[in-house]
Amino acid sequence: MAAAGRRATLVVVSSTTTFPRPLFLLRGGNRPDDAVAFITALRDRFEAGAGESGKARPLLVPIGPGEDAEAVKSDLARRLDPHSPAIDPEVDLLLRTSGSTTGTGALVAMSMRALTASARATHARLGGPGSWVLALPAQHVAGLQVVMRSLLAGRAPVVADTSRGFSPDALADAITRALATRPGDPVRVSLVPTQLVRALAPGQERARAALARVDAVLLGGAAADPALLERARAAGVRVVTTYGMSETGGGCIYDGVPLDGVEVRIENPDGDGVGRVVLAGPVLAHGYAERGAGLAPSAGAAVFRERSDPAARRDLLTSDIGKLIDGTDGVRRLAVLGRVDDVIITGGIKVVPREVEQALTALGGVAEACVVGVPDAQWGSAVAAAVVPESTAKPGDRRVWAKQLRAAARQRLDGAHAPKRIVVVDALPLRGPGKVDRLAVARLADEAGALAQDSA
Repeated sequence: MAAAGRRATLVVVSSTTTFPRPLFLLRGGNRPDDAVAFITALRDRFEAGAGESGKARPLLVPIGPGEDAEAVKSDLARRLDPHSPAIDPEVDLLLRTSGSTTGTGALVAMSMRALTASARATHARLGGPGSWVLALPAQHVAGLQVVMRSLLAGRAPVVADTSRGFSPDALADAITRALATRPGDPVRVSLVPTQLVRALAPGQERARAALARVDAVLLGGAAADPALLERARAAGVRVVTTYGMSETGGGCIYDGVPLDGVEVRIENPDGDGVGRVVLAGPVLAHGYAERGAGLAPSAGAAVFRERSDPAARRDLLTSDIGKLIDGTDGVRRLAVLGRVDDVIITGGIKVVPREVEQALTALGGVAEACVVGVPDAQWGSAVAAAVVPESTAKPGDRRVWAKQLRAAARQRLDGAHAPKRIVVVDALPLRGPGKVDRLAVARLADEAGALAQDSA
């Protein structure tokens, strides 16, 4: 990574001129050469400081390593609103969300100021700057924040080359290099749950031992299963669960507690204190930049709202439901229960997928689970699940094992929550930085419904 210290001009993959501000496409990913160019471009913008009043600089648009630049340009020309109030001189980047649940991503207008506020708050929570391992795609917000935290600390992140897919050995190698680069410096890494599952799998002793030497493993991008957290902590891995999104510059709630400057509240809580999660603070993006953003959004869509409070000019009504829980230590923590759109209404009963997923992964032999609703003539929607067996528990007959899992789940869950269908897969379909593609899971469950339909 020595090349990352070179002074270089902005690395441009492509640009467009049909928008009032030029758009520069920056290729991300985790291939070392691409990562060096990406880091250099971010460093140049970071060192330039906040946007000067009345002076709009080119917008940086991170893209994936395999994306066609011309196709991205065409998509941006179609979707971008040239008059969007979200695009002002302070905005530096357009972040494209993965749309892992809706299938349609958003264009998030983000400033370096907000990204820097998030990076500073992370350092404050973790006890100061450190060295970071980049194991997530740089073009997604979690990987982007690894770069930002490294720039703020004056260090180059050590890249784990995952350009051919995530490898526990590549992660172990990168952690080892980071530990050797600055002896005594705390080393940190951000992962998504699927990566941690694979790194802790039987036979991955090198990765497990390397993670146990890391100061903190930030785990986000998807819900962290309690069984996974238990395995990690039993292996000596110091996991910090994070909650956030592109709109908040990445994780802004650590282990249920907001970072400094971040506000969290529950909107219109029900009798159990459950409602939509609302966030505010200096880490928030300026808004959405696509055409029609903010106009008659769907009931479950995230929405930016302006506030009169100058300390927090806007807040974000997220797409997530949750509740605030008072701990025995006197600290109030956020418990995120899932997305509004993920809630399954089956026979008039609301089912939160996360509760079912946790029950499934607590069963023997289940490494991962994703629960979705699929159309059902009798119940309106039926609870269905895709499960990944642990590597040491590969079933001989998947249909028989799925039937056994359904029976075991019924011992733990009531009739509404117990899955009516279970499909066994080698791996959950993913999109973006490693989020489970719930739409793809629903298709798998629907296609397998004739074979896995529960007679109950």
